[in-house]
Amino acid sequence: MTTIRAAISQTTWTGDKESMLDKHEQFMRDAAAQGAQVICFQELFYGPYFGITQDKKYYRYAEPADGPIVQRFAALAKELNMVTILPIYEEEQTGVYYNTAVVVDADGTVVGKYRKHHIPHLESFYEKFYFRPGNLGYPVFDTAVGKVGVHICYDRHFPEGWRELGLNGAQIVFNPNASKPGLSNRLWELEGPAAAGANQYFVLVPNRVGKEDNEYGDLAVDFYGTSYVVDPRGNYVGELGSSEHEELLVRDLDLDAIRDTRDDWQFYRDRRPDAYGEIVAP
Repeated sequence: MTTIRAAISQTTWTGDKESMLDKHEQFMRDAAAQGAQVICFQELFYGPYFGITQDKKYYRYAEPADGPIVQRFAALAKELNMVTILPIYEEEQTGVYYNTAVVVDADGTVVGKYRKHHIPHLESFYEKFYFRPGNLGYPVFDTAVGKVGVHICYDRHFPEGWRELGLNGAQIVFNPNASKPGLSNRLWELEGPAAAGANQYFVLVPNRVGKEDNEYGDLAVDFYGTSYVVDPRGNYVGELGSSEHEELLVRDLDLDAIRDTRDDWQFYRDRRPDAYGEIVAP
């Protein structure tokens, strides 16, 4: 079986964690009913996007990578036989927090985690207040649907990470987001397709959608949704998600397209790491 069915979701903050957890459980059940074998949620999926402000109360959304939320969704992954990518707020120890995605295999086993490397700190994205930079490299996880990697939101602006994932064998890379209109508009259109085409794997990009004014009032930003899936040639697979409404996108991914694309475009053969020293210079 070389074609797998993948799902990504986009939604708006409801106002409380429990209803967000219930909503994402329903996303998984709806995806399973449509035959999906893997799903990824948006960045920090069970809370508001708290980078809008710098407030210590949001530290309480953090929990261990083997905590109650991951345990709940790992059990659901096993029930539904679905690989699940869980973008959480991770507490490694008191006062040490990461923006993390936990990868759960279809049998409910936690196969590993990725920690966001690149941490922005600018208006409405005050993430250095909440997160340490990731320190686990760019792991690729063997799962029931193939080799899976993760790149979280702001990471997408840095092509080196995308290439690391390709070199590590990724076939499918998930890029959960909390992105809003502004400087990133054009980059949103370019970066996922460019990464998929340059590295010749599938890229799936779930984003938040709507305004979280129920949490932040006049400070709230309007997340633009438009989640999407891209094939190894940089083409969209199906339509983009809504720019206004909650949505579950389900798409078929033909993994044979990776080999076909790499046979046509020998980027991995022709790369010249001996000539790229300045890229990794401190």
